[in-house]
Amino acid sequence: MATTMPSPGVRLTRRGRAVLTGGAATVLLVGFWLTAGHGAQAGSGRVERPANAQTVTVGPGDTLWSIAAASRPSADPRVTVQRIIDLNGLGGSIVQPGQRITLPR
Repeated sequence: MATTMPSPGVRLTRRGRAVLTGGAATVLLVGFWLTAGHGAQAGSGRVERPANAQTVTVGPGDTLWSIAAASRPSADPRVTVQRIIDLNGLGGSIVQPGQRITLPR
């Protein structure tokens, strides 16, 4: 009676592992990119602003940092910038002259 050896299964080369790892990373990054910024406001399409909120118009040379520092001089500008981004539903910290943004209280 002859004995058969079990097959070794799938063997990946270094290149094959790199391709699989890169493919998985790409799928994850695309998934994160597609869902970024849609956390609490998914599906609504608009940001709720308080009725008595103060708004400012971005001027030439203004940045969120300068606006945050001017609007709340005693607060940490990093926190204020993040609150402005969240309150206005901005995708990042870039603002354009003429853009109206709501400031946190």
